[in-house]
Amino acid sequence: MATSVAALFGGPPNTTYSEVTGAVTLTRAFNPKYMVVAAMIAIVLAFVSKLGALLQTIPGPVMGGIMTLLFGSIAVVGMNTLVRAGQSLTAARNLVVVSLILVFGIGGMQFGGGQFTLQGVSLAALVGITLNWLLPREQEGE
Repeated sequence: MATSVAALFGGPPNTTYSEVTGAVTLTRAFNPKYMVVAAMIAIVLAFVSKLGALLQTIPGPVMGGIMTLLFGSIAVVGMNTLVRAGQSLTAARNLVVVSLILVFGIGGMQFGGGQFTLQGVSLAALVGITLNWLLPREQEGE
């Protein structure tokens, strides 16, 4: 929604950087001072070309493994957030919504063709929004 509002005023798209949220939740480093220090270090290191060259030597499969662990952990943190908010992942409706979001987002599904293709996070988000809107909610007492 924020990206849509920004676009209405000619602004650039924005992002929530959910991987940062997931990493903060995993490390329990909630103090904003840590984020400021980490951001400053990252900015300084961005100007060290030797470091960038060193990171480029890491083989693709190793980076793929790191990314799999990172984004898998973020998915688990998200599911844990749902459970802590009182949402039962064993309820049929919730199980369908969460499982299809994961399959569409992680499974490489694509919709469309030619110049227009939805895939990855964008497709998973639309699937989640649509299913949340269409699937009937459980009645209290069921």
